[in-house]
This record gives sequence, structure tokens and C-alpha cells, in this order.
Amino acid sequence: MSLSDPIGDMIARIKNALVRNHKKVALPSSNFKVKIADILKNEGFIKEYKIDTENKKPVLSIDLKYYSGNPVISTFERVSKPGRRIFSSADSLPKINGGLGVAIVSTPKGVMTDVDARKQKVGGEIICKVF
Repeated sequence: MSLSDPIGDMIARIKNALVRNHKKVALPSSNFKVKIADILKNEGFIKEYKIDTENKKPVLSIDLKYYSGNPVISTFERVSKPGRRIFSSADSLPKINGGLGVAIVSTPKGVMTDVDARKQKVGGEIICKVF
């Protein structure tokens, strides 16, 4: 099955799993999705992720994180969509909830958080925002 927006599908699967209080979510893997999962893990939004390559197609398995029964991720939104790309310079990158949340940005130096992009003074496409 071909998807027109695989990152949007990843976000939807994670949000649906959080609503249903699932411990894990599995989705088709790609390098870009792994980089997003790595950022989510480093920022403390998920416990762990791993790539299963038992079958021909790799599967990304994400362990979701909860705090006292509530999901750690309260909002997870796609910003730049295939129909409308949103780009931003390093100076005008948005601060999510006053700096408490994270915007994931795809830059020429790789996928990183908005804080890292500001430090390296590099802009790019705002993929999604997490809080």
C-alpha cells in the first residue's frame, strides 16, 4: 500500500495508540521515521524504539511513555504537509508552548529539534510539533 504522507500516518498511529492507552505501536520503518523516533526518545516523549527486520519489510516498534496513567505526549501535530510545505529560517522558528514543547525540523544538516536548529543557526522545513 502506498502512502502519500508516511509521516502523517506515523503521527496518526501514535496519537491513536495514546488515546487507546496502548503500550506499543508498530509502523512501517524508514530512515526519516527513525530519526523522528530518536528525537522523541531523546526529548523524553517515548520510552524506546526498535527496528524489527524479521520479514522483508522493516517495522518500527515504538514503546509509548505514560506518567501516572496519562500519556506524556498531549499534542502531536503535523505542520508541513505534502500539499503545503512550511519552511522557516533559524530566527523565526516557532517556540512550542513557551519552550516546553518541541518542533521537529528537517534541515540541510539533518533532522533536529527547533532548539538545536537555533543553536546551529540553520532553518528548514517544520515537520511537526510535540507537546
